[in-house]
Amino acid sequence: MAAPKRIDPYRNFRFRVEIEGLTSTGFAEVSGLSAAAEVIGYREGADVTSTRKLPGLITYPNVTLKRGITASRELFDWWTTVVKGTVQRRNVVIVLLDDDRKEVLRWILHEAWIAKYEVGDLGAEGTDVAIESIELAHEGLELE
Repeated sequence: MAAPKRIDPYRNFRFRVEIEGLTSTGFAEVSGLSAAAEVIGYREGADVTSTRKLPGLITYPNVTLKRGITASRELFDWWTTVVKGTVQRRNVVIVLLDDDRKEVLRWILHEAWIAKYEVGDLGAEGTDVAIESIELAHEGLELE
């Protein structure tokens, strides 16, 4: 009998980020893709020894994207809409790619906006790439 075909997990360094309305979206790192349900304890009147656990509000932590700083001002301009009080919400898609660079999974962040803009440390003695990062607040995570 032949051995079953081996199925390896996908690698974490093959991905693409697509931000609605932006062209320069080459990111080096994505973190914080998660969702959680609040746990609500409920005790029925006759049950004196334990509680039932029910799902409550679903929360979506902020997602952080990091990339090397370029001449593009698109991310900072998007951040500026928050500062001016005219928030532009955009859908953001994180696409996981296989070894052949074909799409295998898509996580969609709904109604995202920049909650934090940050420039990494700059140092005259270093040789590292200058990094900018954004923290996205969003209202839902979907897996496609």
